[in-house]
Amino acid sequence: MENYKLVLPEHLNHYGFLFGGNILKWIDEVSYIAVTLDYPGCNFVTVGMDKVEFRKSIRGGTILCFVTEKSRIGETSIEYTVNVFKDSIETGERLIVFSTNITFVCLDEKGRKKAICGSEK
Repeated sequence: MENYKLVLPEHLNHYGFLFGGNILKWIDEVSYIAVTLDYPGCNFVTVGMDKVEFRKSIRGGTILCFVTEKSRIGETSIEYTVNVFKDSIETGERLIVFSTNITFVCLDEKGRKKAICGSEK
C-alpha cells in the first residue's frame, strides 16, 4: 500500500525540518489503515515500532511516500514494514529517508488478545 503526505509548515520543528514525531504518527496511521483493510472485522492496536533512526533531513514542501508491506503474521499479532521515501519534485528521484517495522495485536471487545480474524482481502 502506498500513501503520500505533503510536509507543511505546521509539521516542522524550530530548525525548519520535519518534526520526528510527525513521521512516527504518519507511520502508525498508514500501517493501521493497511492492517484494518487487510483484516476487516478485527480490532488492532499498535504494540511496538522497531528502530527509530532518521537517515535524512526533510524540509517543508517535501512529498513523502509511505510504502507499507506485511512482513510477519502470528496468531494474535502482525508486523508491517514501512519504508518512507522522499520524492523529488524536480527530478522524480526517490530517496529512502526512514524505515521501520510496526507491530499490531488483535484484541477482543474487552481488550484481550485474540486470534487474528478473517482472511486477507
